[in-house]
Amino acid sequence: MERLVGYAKQDLLVPLELDDDPWVDGIAGLNVRAHAWCEEVNAALHSEIQAVPAERLAAEAEVLDELPSLRLEIGPKPVSRKVDKLSCIRFGSARYSVPNQLIGTTVTVMVDERDRMLRVIEPVTGQIHAEHALVAPGETSIVDAHYGRPRPETPRRAARAKTPAEREFLALGPVAQRFLTGAAAAGVTKLGSEINEILMLAAAHGTDALLAALERAVRFSRWRAADVRSILATNGYAPHPTPAGAAFTSAVVLTLPSVPTRSLADYALQPAIEGNEGGEVS
Repeated sequence: MERLVGYAKQDLLVPLELDDDPWVDGIAGLNVRAHAWCEEVNAALHSEIQAVPAERLAAEAEVLDELPSLRLEIGPKPVSRKVDKLSCIRFGSARYSVPNQLIGTTVTVMVDERDRMLRVIEPVTGQIHAEHALVAPGETSIVDAHYGRPRPETPRRAARAKTPAEREFLALGPVAQRFLTGAAAAGVTKLGSEINEILMLAAAHGTDALLAALERAVRFSRWRAADVRSILATNGYAPHPTPAGAAFTSAVVLTLPSVPTRSLADYALQPAIEGNEGGEVS
């Protein structure tokens, strides 16, 4: 069976060439002679297997089964990748996003060199999960739709309390978290003692006043406890400057000093005195 074409050339075509006109009956005639030749050789004893092929095929037919349904693969051999916790795969030292429902699963990656496209498909069904343009090594290709939400403009890094004082301070709310992260980013030294002192101000002035003071401190990047104390000392009357070009949130009221008023007649020109015209002033 391995040399079926070779056997046909030697045992079938050679006798046909001895005929005067082997094509007299056309392709149909050749097929009839080929069928008769197959029945003849399959009924003879095979020298390699020492069995009659027709009888062997009948015995083996009972254990033969249908071939599995295989999807035709065209092009370069595909490769498999496992989707990581970031819902990405790595290929060619670059990262490509896939739908986050596939985290932990294995997908097939196919590359179209002509269109410079990378496709992530289901290994069995061939369903396309993602398509990306190829990027350079070290770069990433992210599709926001794969994560079910838009990508934030800046990463969110929540503050983590390391001491009981920081835990109590962060319990004040989001403004306390912004104050703590801003102070840490500014490189404030002895931040723990500063937090303890601010908590003492809460006991003296109240939580609401402290939160308002922290809001103003964050706005003007003042990260020391002394700065918060100075803001509390204004008792809420500190000025609130409006940035250039911004609209005023409330009407500007200016209190001007009061001055006496006179009628317009007081500003009229007085006529010249007749008796002194041309005279000398003594």
